[in-house]
Amino acid sequence: MNAVLVRLRALLPTRADVAAMGRTPRRDLLAGLTVAIVALPLALGFGVSSGLGAEAGLATAVVAGALAALFGGSNLQVSGPTGAMTVVLVPIVAQYGPSGVLTVGLLAGLICVGLAVARAGRYMAYIPASVVEGFTLGIALVIGLQQIPNALGVPKPEGDRVLVVTWRAVQEFVQTPNWTAVGLALGVAAVMLAGARWRPAIPFSIVAVIAATAVAQVFHLDAAQPIGDLPSGLPAPSLAFLDFSALGSLITPAVAVASLAALESLLSAQVADGMTVGQKHDPDRELFGQGLANLAAPLFGGVPATGAIARTAVNVRSGASSRLAALTHAVILAVIVFAAAPLVSKIPLAALAGVLLATAVRMVEVGSLRAMARATRSDAVVLALTAVATLVLDLVYAVIIGLAVAGALALRAVAKQARMDQVDFRPDLPGEHSEEEHALLAEHIVAYRIDGPLFFAAAHRFLLELSEVADVRVVILRMSRVTTMDATGALVLKDAVEKLNRRGIAVMTSGIRPGQRQALDSVGALDLLRYEGREYATTPEAIAGAHAHLQGAGLLPAVPDQHARTTAQETAR
Repeated sequence: MNAVLVRLRALLPTRADVAAMGRTPRRDLLAGLTVAIVALPLALGFGVSSGLGAEAGLATAVVAGALAALFGGSNLQVSGPTGAMTVVLVPIVAQYGPSGVLTVGLLAGLICVGLAVARAGRYMAYIPASVVEGFTLGIALVIGLQQIPNALGVPKPEGDRVLVVTWRAVQEFVQTPNWTAVGLALGVAAVMLAGARWRPAIPFSIVAVIAATAVAQVFHLDAAQPIGDLPSGLPAPSLAFLDFSALGSLITPAVAVASLAALESLLSAQVADGMTVGQKHDPDRELFGQGLANLAAPLFGGVPATGAIARTAVNVRSGASSRLAALTHAVILAVIVFAAAPLVSKIPLAALAGVLLATAVRMVEVGSLRAMARATRSDAVVLALTAVATLVLDLVYAVIIGLAVAGALALRAVAKQARMDQVDFRPDLPGEHSEEEHALLAEHIVAYRIDGPLFFAAAHRFLLELSEVADVRVVILRMSRVTTMDATGALVLKDAVEKLNRRGIAVMTSGIRPGQRQALDSVGALDLLRYEGREYATTPEAIAGAHAHLQGAGLLPAVPDQHARTTAQETAR
């Protein structure tokens, strides 16, 4: 218990964090204002897309954004509702309803806190870049497709599969076209994309949304459906949504949400580190901050939150240097919730759809995708498979599939590096054997050097090669270059030795490393290799032992000591 308390204390904010907030307050306040302007339409849009409404997106941006800024592990991270999380939440809303989503968020927060205490943050660094690029592409496609109903101005069709919903929305639009909504959505998206190329520092998303709202109000465009009434403030915190009888069925989606929150937040923090000099996030503290944020957001009706890569990048480019900027962004959004709710409620849903369509387009880095696809065939396969799985299944399954395929391909590549070579005594002239080699071959002794890993992906090939040894009395296995060995490798080695022994072939070993002994001993292979003292520290000693074995069996006449030493020295080379 004391260890857990000590670990929790290490995850709390430090005096250095507070001191950093007072160094450049003006620059951080301006950065926070800029991020808030960018975040407002995104928070509204992602709240609508999740199925819980714009007010849920705002509550998440305010509550989760503030807590993650205070307790997170990055000075520059900005958190809130994101497109990736929306992708996961849509089917949860369809199956369990709004209360189910709030419960999932609460459980996900607990899981993230547990991961932080268990120091799991460091392991996120092992996710391959091809998996990251693949699910980023898949997320962009899903976010874009999710906006089709609002962009076309049709009611969102039923269904939890984005491809099915999109197709039904298109069919509905063909029957009753709404060109006003299409014009607003495309106009907002075009202004954002063109403006980003022309003046990247200007937040064109809010400019485009204000313009679209003004056009809809001035020209009384009834076809442009607005967001609708928003509460003037955050609701009082409540656990009324919690249904203890449903907790068992919500564990699986909660694990999925927590996994995504951890993954996206740590990736975003890593991106922020790469954009600055002298900034480095603490992954475990970041998980702790995201856990607290997701514990609190559901109490105010908010959806699960993560670190947001786009908003974090805006924060860094705006000159932020401490967590004061992210905290300011949350405070400004809170002021908007309290003071400007009537104005925000008039924003057309089609305009928010345009914002998210442009966001989806900007998420796709064509140069990065092209480079990843050209790197290796394995990277291209993993990228494409992860993207397709994200689109057809969901993000968590896509990441699992991507990791599994990437791991299998990596094991295949490593297994190819493992080889077993007959010891080569050839001098400078290739194809000719030295007198010493002819002597060993005549004595029916052969030495093999095993290079690389001996584990499940390569072990059976090794068994086939070793079992085919013919016309030999003694086999010497040089194991000093075995880099790793697992239980499968040890079992295969034991099996090969037993098969050779049954054929009357003695097996000597040399150079077994301490790290290999546990695996060999666990399956009983070590006792077999030590049989009659056939394990040696060096290869020369093993060759001498082979000579002694053959002489004792009457299969080899006494060998002069000098000749034996010369042969051993050549073999050791």
